[in-house]
Amino acid sequence: MSQLFSATQIGPLALENRIVIAPMCQYSASEGKATAWHRIHLGQLALSGAGLLIIEATSVDAAGRITPGDLGLWDDETEAALRSVLEDVRAYSPVPLGIQLGHAGRKASCAAPWQGGKQLSLDEGGWETVAPSAVAFHEEDRPPLALSRDELTRIRQAFVESAQRAERLGFALMELHAAHGYLLHQFLSPLSNHREDEYGGSLENRMRFPLEIFKAVREAVSDTVAIGVRLSATDWIEGGWDNAQSIEFSKQLESLGCHYIHVSSGGLAPQQSISVGPGYQLPFARDIRQEVSIPVIAVGLITEPTHAEAILQEGTADLIALARGVLYDPRWPWHAAAELGAQASAPPQYLRSEPHGLKGTLKANR
Repeated sequence: MSQLFSATQIGPLALENRIVIAPMCQYSASEGKATAWHRIHLGQLALSGAGLLIIEATSVDAAGRITPGDLGLWDDETEAALRSVLEDVRAYSPVPLGIQLGHAGRKASCAAPWQGGKQLSLDEGGWETVAPSAVAFHEEDRPPLALSRDELTRIRQAFVESAQRAERLGFALMELHAAHGYLLHQFLSPLSNHREDEYGGSLENRMRFPLEIFKAVREAVSDTVAIGVRLSATDWIEGGWDNAQSIEFSKQLESLGCHYIHVSSGGLAPQQSISVGPGYQLPFARDIRQEVSIPVIAVGLITEPTHAEAILQEGTADLIALARGVLYDPRWPWHAAAELGAQASAPPQYLRSEPHGLKGTLKANR
């Protein structure tokens, strides 16, 4: 029996298989509000047969957007726009939906990737960025403003309020974004956190703010909502954040009621040196999984169904996340089911699409 297509549980959330569609920024919102693009984009992914769909990094604050086109959930207008999209998606798909909540910190105020991705000047519609310390991501960038304690309190409350909005929208899962060099990761890494107060210096201090945010969000939403964290296991830079620290962070999160850890890597600084290949982040996921009892999601150039299956069979991770691969092939779970001799869910309108030699690999959405 295929492990990839076996049922599993993330905290209170039951999933029919172990395929997760990872959050992928679309940079296509209007002042934080979801648009027709999100309806099309999420609609097609919701028909994929994956066990869980987590929507893109969604900013808790207008100043926390990576680009002017980032999705947001910080006021009634952004909440209403996202609700409209979700209502249409849910009308035709039962897939559980999650949301990733984040703040870009010093990596905010940038152009979209297809527009170069560079930091926008104030004259170009950019804005002042914030971070644990006044250390820029690129040398040529404007230095961010170091966050005061009052501002830390405000940002923590912004995460809480966005989480409460997300629960009102019916999200079954929330993921706090502590990866890829964004604000919570900036607090964790000694390369970006040069603070001399209780939020900087030792590992305990650098973990303090991300853990405070997790605790506040956990207390603000119902126990019926699954809550996890995406982290970068390593900065891929000597002297930076590494997997030993990630393991300790994961243990602390588990003690606070975290339901899963989503293991990625990198993104903190341009000096990173990464050797990329299929499953290149798997050793980090494996090491974290050995130290915690909550599920671990593996991600990173996992594109072949047999590879995904082997990862689960070997006990390296509990679930498999797909990102770019599922954008390239939005029916990846269907094709994986056919290859592994399993079944994937599909809308009844599409059941007749099965090739003759693969009849029975698709089943109607419940």
